[in-house]
Amino acid sequence: MRILTYVLLVGGAITIMSSTTREAGFSIGNKPGDLAPRIGLLQNEGCLNFNNDSTEYVLLQFWAAYDATSRAENVRLYNEIQKRADNKLKMVSVSFDEFASVYNETVKLDNLSAANTYQEKSGASSSLYKEYGLDAGFKNFLIDKNGVIVATDITPQQLSKII
Repeated sequence: MRILTYVLLVGGAITIMSSTTREAGFSIGNKPGDLAPRIGLLQNEGCLNFNNDSTEYVLLQFWAAYDATSRAENVRLYNEIQKRADNKLKMVSVSFDEFASVYNETVKLDNLSAANTYQEKSGASSSLYKEYGLDAGFKNFLIDKNGVIVATDITPQQLSKII
């Protein structure tokens, strides 16, 4: 009889707790559907804001000169975006090269625009690296004008289909 009473009390408590939970909303993270983590100071440029009226999407590409795959993908995506005539998409490219000389030379060699290319001088030890979950490798994030991640690790071909 005691066990039955205990089971009924626990069951009732679980039912009450589950019926009073609030509706789920956006969470900050690095998966599609999450709000993109805020990006703080990069080269003293201030904070990058994803709430932009002039563009519908921001493609946030992380890379480093020492990672050939991420560097090549950065160039491919940059070139694809340069072909676009519309104003729907802006690319922000963030390098995790710790040395300015390596970063500057890579930007020059890859013919990237310095206007939307930034260097995170702290490299893999930066909070940005951790917040975007780059331990498993560099990625890119397509973020809408509300700051919500729409897609990750997209290729130039997928980018054309989405936008």
